[in-house]
Amino acid sequence: MDQVILHRLEEIEEKFRELEESLADPRIFSQPDRYQHLAKEHKSLSPLVAAFREWREVARREEEARELLKEGDEEIKELAQEEIKELETRARELEDRLKRLLLPKDPNDEKNIFLEIRAGAGGEEAALFAADLFRMYQRYAERKGWRFTPMDLNVTGLGGFKEAIVLIEGRGAYSRLKFESGVHRVQRVPETESGGRIHTSTVTVAVLPEAEDVEVEVNPEDLKIDVYRASGPGGQHVNVTDSAVRITHIPTGIVVQCQDERSQHKNKEKAMRILRARLKDMMERERAERIARERRSQVGTGDRSERIRTYNVPQNRVTDHRIGLTLHKLEAILDGDLDEIIEALIARSQAEELKGLGME
Repeated sequence: MDQVILHRLEEIEEKFRELEESLADPRIFSQPDRYQHLAKEHKSLSPLVAAFREWREVARREEEARELLKEGDEEIKELAQEEIKELETRARELEDRLKRLLLPKDPNDEKNIFLEIRAGAGGEEAALFAADLFRMYQRYAERKGWRFTPMDLNVTGLGGFKEAIVLIEGRGAYSRLKFESGVHRVQRVPETESGGRIHTSTVTVAVLPEAEDVEVEVNPEDLKIDVYRASGPGGQHVNVTDSAVRITHIPTGIVVQCQDERSQHKNKEKAMRILRARLKDMMERERAERIARERRSQVGTGDRSERIRTYNVPQNRVTDHRIGLTLHKLEAILDGDLDEIIEALIARSQAEELKGLGME
């Protein structure tokens, strides 16, 4: 193992020991905030320290096996060679894992997200595909045990979505779905097409980590708040009370609206959560653009104008263009079986980060 990485791992292990000592001190229980902070840090380091200790044990056993090669007994040498081969393989696996665990954590990875799905080119067919993607992410959230809450839906006459905004709450939601931002393209024969011709439609997906109040300060004087009567299918409250809320952030021109709840107060609260997420996203994109001038990830920038994936229905094929991955199980993927694609995207992203840090 590289000596620089080894030294860094030893420092982290020493810090881990200090955390264990602090958490074992009875006086820490009188400081709940500090205890919680130390416990969280201890938990975050545990996988890395466990992997490092296993690697060190594997290295020790390998060294012992090499000592056996110096003996004259041929049978012992043969057994030692077999063990060395197995230990070398395990050591490489652990080194790869350790390098990935050493990568800087994305501060947003554990956050809830706002998922925004918008119909693009293709008219009603694009809106119907937007509804398909809505259900795909809903199924995926169910598989992960996450809470999936629609915040604002703009439904078309045929049951498609011009726009859908959803809050997904669950540990690691952003880390799993952050690479979904971009243009999703579908190729299929629309139900309304009598000639059987394949049409191409697009849907834009944006994944925004939920912003905490302390991260994004919103000056009330910068807001223009309008209330109006909700419209759309369903709900006895429709066109009865001024429950819908539209918030305009004057400095940026961002407009957010919500009419999902019967209560004006709840709609305003939801709209403010979406607004903060969009403002946070804007700030982070500006920062990312500065970084991108120096180094651009091959996984993709997450730019919403970037075509990232094609769903070809006649050929039962899904292709992620950023990593060249093609899977022939479109129905399963649209039913929320996204892990194979997501794991491949995460692996490529990590490989690029390791390369950028000189740890490939």
